[in-house]
Amino acid sequence: MPGAVRILSLVATVVRTVFAVIAAVIVVHAVFVLFEANPGNVLVQFAAGWRDSFGWFTRDLFTPSDPEVAEAVNAALAALIWVVAGSLLSKLIIKLAPGSTARV
Repeated sequence: MPGAVRILSLVATVVRTVFAVIAAVIVVHAVFVLFEANPGNVLVQFAAGWRDSFGWFTRDLFTPSDPEVAEAVNAALAALIWVVAGSLLSKLIIKLAPGSTARV
């Protein structure tokens, strides 16, 4: 069974890493919006695409009077949700490992 535990541990690490990368790109988008980056820039468009694909669920959640602040806050919340979800999912995967002590 040590092989199964190792595989599940690797899967948990991959899940946590993928979710963290998604969150990081969404945070970068929030920073771009907050500091009014050029929307025509390729990097800004790339981050905005990830925000649209992976952070759509917090769009217009909070609506402060400043639209840049609103988007930055909503995007940051989406990123936080991705980090928490990745952490919880990776812990669940570790718990499923046979004979695991779930030390993650």
